[in-house]
Amino acid sequence: MLRIGLTGGIASGKTTVADLFAGFGATVIDTDRIARDVVIPGAPALAALTRELGRGILDPDGNLDRHQLRERIFKDAATRRAVEGILHPAIISELIRQAQAAPGPYQVLVIPLLVEGGRRELVDRVLLVDCPEEMQIERLMSRDGETRGNAALALAAQATRAERLHAADDVIANDGNPAKLVELVAGLDRKYRRLAAKK
Repeated sequence: MLRIGLTGGIASGKTTVADLFAGFGATVIDTDRIARDVVIPGAPALAALTRELGRGILDPDGNLDRHQLRERIFKDAATRRAVEGILHPAIISELIRQAQAAPGPYQVLVIPLLVEGGRRELVDRVLLVDCPEEMQIERLMSRDGETRGNAALALAAQATRAERLHAADDVIANDGNPAKLVELVAGLDRKYRRLAAKK
């Protein structure tokens, strides 16, 4: 199975691109969705997070308060490393399980922290969704209601744009033109089907 690692900075448009690949018939497995599943109430990862960070990361119903956790992660590198140490193994284990069971002409594994997490061995190619950092900040402020300062902290907590570009085999420039984006994904879909047929 040909596996493409789809990555990119926060608010770069990864979900939009992943949805387009799914529309072309690729199997898409998104670690952001898996990340939500591994922290449902009663899940071992949520219990471990609560032991590490206290019950302040939970809302009144016992669910993970994502906004609270995100703020703590972006403001403190030690907290971010502790959270990653708990969540990443659970997420990767479930990703591998799903990928081994899934069919399709090829698979697109959406892994936002592919470059930072050193998970290159999970995929055959790295596809980067790239956009200017100012566009990421504007999207974060608009989409998530973040302040400019918090949006900048979110970007600073990830690999740099240059590091991601260096790691990429393929790049989609997402400058906000939907028609162009569909065209770029269609071209890569044809390319990946050819590569998958040779595998």
